[in-house]
Amino acid sequence: MALLAVLAIVVVVVGFTGRAARWPTDAYLVTGQATTEPPQLRECPADAPLPGARAEVRPPPGGWPGVPQAVSVFNVFGGEVRLEYAGRVLCGHMHDARTRDSRFRAGVGMVIVPQAGSQEPVVAYWSPPLKPGWIPTIRVGAPSEVQHVDTLRLVVRTACLAVALVLAATALMAYPGSRDWTFLGYALLCALSVVWQGMLSGLVGYPEPWLPVVGHEQRWFVGLSCAGLGAMLCGMWLLVAGPGLDALVRRRMVLATFVSWLAATVFALLAPEAWLSSTAVGVELAFRLVYLAILGWALQRLWHHQYGAIPALAAMAPFAAIAVLERAGSRLLLEYRVEAIQLSITWFLAVSAYALNLRLGRLRRQRDEMQQLAETDSLTGLPNRRAGLRRLDELFARARHHGAPLSVAFVDIDHFKSINDEYGHEAGDRVLMAAAEALRGAVRGPVEAARMGGEEFLVLLPGVGAHAAVQRMEALRGRLAAQGSGLRLDGLVLTASIGVASLQASDADAAALLRRADGAMYVAKRSGRDQVQLATC
Repeated sequence: MALLAVLAIVVVVVGFTGRAARWPTDAYLVTGQATTEPPQLRECPADAPLPGARAEVRPPPGGWPGVPQAVSVFNVFGGEVRLEYAGRVLCGHMHDARTRDSRFRAGVGMVIVPQAGSQEPVVAYWSPPLKPGWIPTIRVGAPSEVQHVDTLRLVVRTACLAVALVLAATALMAYPGSRDWTFLGYALLCALSVVWQGMLSGLVGYPEPWLPVVGHEQRWFVGLSCAGLGAMLCGMWLLVAGPGLDALVRRRMVLATFVSWLAATVFALLAPEAWLSSTAVGVELAFRLVYLAILGWALQRLWHHQYGAIPALAAMAPFAAIAVLERAGSRLLLEYRVEAIQLSITWFLAVSAYALNLRLGRLRRQRDEMQQLAETDSLTGLPNRRAGLRRLDELFARARHHGAPLSVAFVDIDHFKSINDEYGHEAGDRVLMAAAEALRGAVRGPVEAARMGGEEFLVLLPGVGAHAAVQRMEALRGRLAAQGSGLRLDGLVLTASIGVASLQASDADAAALLRRADGAMYVAKRSGRDQVQLATC
């Protein structure tokens, strides 16, 4: 370790001094090279039909100022956007970033330089939306301002996808340790939300298409909406149900959601074109009805002081807020609908991850409790035989590695059968508990004394040599006598036969050390009991 520390210091010092010598304070770096390629702006094909919806962006009173103007169209979920001004025509596809002006990444835009006082409008065309209320937004203004808004939209949309990917990876990493299928279902939900959000935001085409949606945007939009909304409803239901839900039921819900996702996607990809609009409206209506039912259930649980429903209510809150804003006719929601939906999905995934972390903590506590129960003697509270032998193996390996002393003691309560016969088994149990209490006072840690079975106990003494171990066990005899007196059983004298063995070079393993201690204990019994014997070989 010291050598590694010295090497690290040398590397840091040499690296700093070398960098200072190589790069003076007035240095700079130039990368890339000049290009001869013209801007990659896509002109509309001459025979391309005009999209079905049209809008004119008229100049302010007095005509256009004679300065550059930016026009950008957002929230178009299918087909191309066409912009026309003064004989200039530009087309861009929301799901193929290669077709758009590189200055606009969240929408389709263009920069014009109108003559001062010109009254000619900018004309925009797009395909009619599938669902009422999902109307496009046209933003006009200074190029820097419009581009800043466009960049902000792109950052929000990309960040939501990144969060979903991180949460999916976290759930996948948690599954091997938990063996809980809920984590796989959650990872699938996050992955589905990435594709769904990519479709909503147009990021499936950034920087170039990675999903074959071009030409079939409406089908993909409906299919992924079915899958995404159905998966979120399943997640909401699981959140409201809480940790009391049976694991088999939870697994079936996740499986049913996965099958529904496949069915919805296949249906949307194969359904006739005329059905898509009504299907999209029906899916949204079904989502709202089921959402209201789940929300009512969560509120009912909260009313009955079942506070486990709070995470579910927190996860569902943004969708209720969107519904309220939509009902109020919010212009802000119309303009930033995609961002609002993505942020709501991301919030839902984050709260669900919080609930999963709580579940993982519960699973770990349950596992620890089960392990403790499996390794603890129920009567005395001491580690049982299995735990004691495992701890002995650990201490044996450590003592061999470090060359440290190690002693063990085998403790057998004298005349225990006679105690049971004379005072009863209840009194025998009290004697064993008293002996366990005396053992706890004789060792340093709670795992260094164990009940081996019946009236036999094992004491582990790491770092203790033979002479000191014998002294400790003599003190234990005194503790046992004092504990026996405290039981207030007439005529009872609590004694023990104790065999001590210390680690020797001839001990091949921990079992050999234990056998020598066991043999010394039997010597103590044959020699009259109530004594400590040290194993000599």
